[in-house]
Amino acid sequence: MRIITLNLNGIRSAANKGFYTWLQQVQPDIICMQEVKAQAADMTLEMLTPSGYHGYFHYAEKKGYSGVGIYSKQKADVVIEGLAGAHLGEIAHEVADIDAEGRYLECRFGHLCVISLYLPSGSSGEERQQFKFSVMARFMLHLEKLISQGYEVVICGDWNIAHQEIDLKNYKGNRKNSGFLPEERAWMTDLFNRVGWVDVYRRLHPDTTDACYTWWSNRGQAWAKNVGWRIDYQIATPAFAAKATQASIYKTERFSDHAPLIIDYLD
Repeated sequence: MRIITLNLNGIRSAANKGFYTWLQQVQPDIICMQEVKAQAADMTLEMLTPSGYHGYFHYAEKKGYSGVGIYSKQKADVVIEGLAGAHLGEIAHEVADIDAEGRYLECRFGHLCVISLYLPSGSSGEERQQFKFSVMARFMLHLEKLISQGYEVVICGDWNIAHQEIDLKNYKGNRKNSGFLPEERAWMTDLFNRVGWVDVYRRLHPDTTDACYTWWSNRGQAWAKNVGWRIDYQIATPAFAAKATQASIYKTERFSDHAPLIIDYLD
């Protein structure tokens, strides 16, 4: 089974850069997408249901902003849009601000649960950083519950956090910047160590540095100089993570400022 995660930085922009041609070539079983930056009315038929795929989306209320999606060859048994849906509405009032931004989409295929996730960035200012911390705190409660439910789960997405020093080029200069703050890194350590989730890429490539990056700033020739960050992950329950056989980051073509993270799992 091949699963891909990719922040599109706009589904219409990615389409114009050859994303759908590439999708048909690489033929993943499932691809999780973030930053769709579109509403249902903006989507072409190809965007909604590419040939051979079922398409599912959770759009943001704000036009041209955020939004997540999943394409799958197999039709999903259950589709859950938003964290409120994941909890059958019991916490709807507590996560309304998160769900309004279109950040969580869950598809279930038998015993496998696949989630497309887009955690907020705090780089635009202190207000958004505080929102990011708030989302992280509330999402951790969901992650604790999710891992105990008995499903095999893989959460694919842009987590907007580089966990370790080997996960970004300029770690010394970014210690006080959003995405590499001590509190953010500690949150991910807690996610892995205490709660028990597994960083699938790091399970396969524990020491990779420069080749691990999935995002490059549009400033300062970051792409050309490979001054990147690893902020896109596939994070899974231990049993499913153990099925991973190979992981790669596709850089031959560029569909956005992120690169696709491709991981193959045993069926």
